Amino acid sequence: MNNFLRLRRPDDWHLHLRDQQMLAAVAPWSADLGRAIIMPNLVPPVVTGSEAAAYRDRITAALPENATLRPLMTLYLTEATDPADVVGAHAQGIISAVKLYPAGATTNSASGVRDFDRVRPVFEAMAEAGVPLCVHGEVTDPAVDIFDREAVFIDRVLDPIRRATPSLRVVMEHVTTSDGVDYVRAGGDIGATITTHHLVINRNHILAGGIRPHYYCLPVAKRESHRLALVEAATSGDPRFFSGTDSAPHPDRAKESACGCAGCFTAPNWLSICAHVFEEAGAIDRLEAFTSLNGPAFYRLPPNKDHIRLVRRDEPAVFPDRIEAGGETVTVFDPGFPLFWHIETDA
Repeated sequence: MNNFLRLRRPDDWHLHLRDQQMLAAVAPWSADLGRAIIMPNLVPPVVTGSEAAAYRDRITAALPENATLRPLMTLYLTEATDPADVVGAHAQGIISAVKLYPAGATTNSASGVRDFDRVRPVFEAMAEAGVPLCVHGEVTDPAVDIFDREAVFIDRVLDPIRRATPSLRVVMEHVTTSDGVDYVRAGGDIGATITTHHLVINRNHILAGGIRPHYYCLPVAKRESHRLALVEAATSGDPRFFSGTDSAPHPDRAKESACGCAGCFTAPNWLSICAHVFEEAGAIDRLEAFTSLNGPAFYRLPPNKDHIRLVRRDEPAVFPDRIEAGGETVTVFDPGFPLFWHIETDA
């Protein structure tokens, strides 16, 4: 067994850093990344190029002095989004993508899209300018079971969008089902991020033996067969799949309430968890592709030039159970098993 790995510095192609006191608390945990696609679902959301630039400045100010992270900003798509602002912000290097939230699908998505025909001019402008569309792939129809909402979204929304605008570049974010994996593999200019927690948990982790709110996320974890499909896709080396943690911090009081917030805070330990999953799958040699190569290739960026080291030791790596954020606590995702892969700065 290989006890040592040297990887190109990883990126995170789906990351929530929040704002204000929460931003100050969580940003340092992602400071050692190369790049990260930053989610725009603040309150109020980041909807214009100027707002994205201002948010990028706040993130940079919250990072430690020696941080390597370069935040790649996104715009929150609304039915009032100006195609010219999207194209202009992308041309100026302010944004790297646009995020589509179906209205009501997840945290702070009330300003998202209800009528997809109203945003077709934005999709057409994005396709012409080469701006990727990052998709939260779930329908919000209350008649659709929550465990089926990704598969139904593909049929009702995503496939019609791609057929109408075939040159639009799409990232199916936090894919959670074998249906999603199969759709991405079917071809076209489409990729998919897979989260750390969806590689580890299935719906039993949330519900069996009692409700465990710190495993509740959206899209919700599915059956074990779907988790295994995600592990197979992530560890296959297929360049269409890459790491996007969807690390999403919430105060414990909000997670543990009568109507708990969705999201898992994985920023502190995600890479050690991924190394464990890849090792268990006999694919540790493919970890670098998933964390450091496939994402840049999709976004037409070079891999990071510098490297990090992962060392497998006999003693488990130690991570905090929770962190403090402005007088609140935020629980760190617990994978349920010890983590023996330690991350080091490359010599």
